[in-house]
Amino acid sequence: MRFLSDKLSWASAGVAAVVVMIGGCTAAHYRTETDKVASDIIAKKQMDALGKKEPFTIEPAADTLRRRLLLNQKLPVAGPASYGSDKVPKIAHWPEKKTPPVAAGSDYPITVPVADNESVKLTLLDTLQVAARNNRDYQSSKEDIFRATLNLELETHAFQTTFAGALQSLYTSDQSGGVPVGGFTNSATPSVTKMFENGAAVTANLALDLVKLLTGDRGSSLGILADATISIPLLRGSGRDIVTEPMTQAERNVVYSIWTFERFKRTLAVQVASEYLSVLQSLDQVKNEAENYRGLVTASRRARRLADAGRLSEIQVDQAKQSELSARNRWISTQQRYEQQLDSFRVTLGLPTDANVELDRAELDHLAEAAKDRMGENAKVEELDAAIQAQVPMAADTPVTLVPPSRTGGGPLEMDVQEAVKIALATRLDLRAAQGQVVDAQRGVVVAADALGAGLKLTFSGSAGEGRSLASADQPNARVRLDRGVYSAGALLDLPLDRTQESITYRNSYIAMERAVRNMQSLEDQVKLSVRNDLRTLVQVRESFKIQAMALTVAERQVKSIQLFLEAGRAEMRDLLDAQTSLITAQNGLSQALVSYRVTELTLQRDMDVLDVNEKGLWREYKPEQHAK
Repeated sequence: MRFLSDKLSWASAGVAAVVVMIGGCTAAHYRTETDKVASDIIAKKQMDALGKKEPFTIEPAADTLRRRLLLNQKLPVAGPASYGSDKVPKIAHWPEKKTPPVAAGSDYPITVPVADNESVKLTLLDTLQVAARNNRDYQSSKEDIFRATLNLELETHAFQTTFAGALQSLYTSDQSGGVPVGGFTNSATPSVTKMFENGAAVTANLALDLVKLLTGDRGSSLGILADATISIPLLRGSGRDIVTEPMTQAERNVVYSIWTFERFKRTLAVQVASEYLSVLQSLDQVKNEAENYRGLVTASRRARRLADAGRLSEIQVDQAKQSELSARNRWISTQQRYEQQLDSFRVTLGLPTDANVELDRAELDHLAEAAKDRMGENAKVEELDAAIQAQVPMAADTPVTLVPPSRTGGGPLEMDVQEAVKIALATRLDLRAAQGQVVDAQRGVVVAADALGAGLKLTFSGSAGEGRSLASADQPNARVRLDRGVYSAGALLDLPLDRTQESITYRNSYIAMERAVRNMQSLEDQVKLSVRNDLRTLVQVRESFKIQAMALTVAERQVKSIQLFLEAGRAEMRDLLDAQTSLITAQNGLSQALVSYRVTELTLQRDMDVLDVNEKGLWREYKPEQHAK
């Protein structure tokens, strides 16, 4: 039984060694280490791409507003996944105890209080932060950065010294010679590989064999064999630029993904603000339509009363009733449109569609006050009042002078067009990425051209020692003696006799470069177009705001006057109905112009890439020091 004891002791030692090496390398360990490497790379590339570092994690928040709304408002859900990945029951053989990982609550604080079965009111500031924590595309954009970083780590790893090893225990029984021969062959084969950035590669292997016969004289022998190989390309595939191209492209892809995420943050912030204000505009329209409906109900009642007194015809009573019914229809439609927009906005924020969430109406009031000060509405209304009161007659043939709109009296972002375009061209991150992709395509041409040439590779190899098998189990233990090694040196010349595939690849690389140039040019033109259109829209909407403000003043005065005239029998019901229509149109037009101007300001900052948005979703707006008036 001695041979069995020897076998078990050797096998036990091997198993123990394996357990020691891999026992601490759990799935959680690998994930944690990978996350740490990726975080370090992202922090460095943030400095390279943006000149600043921001906290970055792809782990979902431990507690989110979405989850609180589902729980506190007792909303229906499809299953545990509705609350988050950490609430999904783990399946069999799940590799980690505490997964999926979540970010600490302090990293994602919930500033919005959520009481049981009560509505939650969100300010514009709240929605920006909620979107950064709950919007699904926001999370996907962060994961794109992480994926690009992991790919860079994989490409970088190719140039690091790597170690490998294997242990094997093999039992063999050979009965082909008539006399059974059996035994164990135990082997260990550690190896090391190193790739250099100039294309040279070094590989070294060590093979250890322990052969133990279980029959015959039960001999045993130790074999040891060492070998190394060096490969050096001299022509095709040589040179740092060619060899490290995959790693270079991976580095640039990380930078591109960071730029893309920055653009996404700004785009999402403007989208959230735009939808927020649009919902408030719809809410304001509901209020206007409700007031208009009440006014027309009152007008219909007045018409009925006057008709009963013989002071108004039945035709005018019917007109009033028809307008009342139309107003009710518009009021209901406006309410439904408001509810639809609010539901859609909840989806943008990543909140449950059926959550009891409302927006802060005061945001629109603050916006109106700021707009009045910035766009001079009060002064224009006062001028209009004075002109109406003066009632200065003017001859019909008096020359009419049309005053074109200008940036005079506009907001701070109504900049000179050329100045705004220059800023946009200098700051747009996607344009910077497009310019980088032109350089990437150029490097692709260089790599494709390198593949057209001949290949010349020098190889050097050497080995010393001997292996052992059952047939040589009775020989003495082997030793590594360099003076008795086998060495070789050679050169392999790969002649460029057929380069059809490579020549096609080379030609395609030029096409790819030209396409990258066109894409950059197209984006450049689109940037200019967007900025110019935004500036035009600012002027147009500002003028519309002033016009609607003056129209509202006139409409309010007209409604009051016609009501008095109607009671005195000096006006018809159609006059009142027309005045009421003009009033609701002016009210809605003023609200729309107010929201449009603010949204266009944010859109211009987004298109110029000057709206700074941090990792929490909060923005810092651009304030130009000087601009043409």
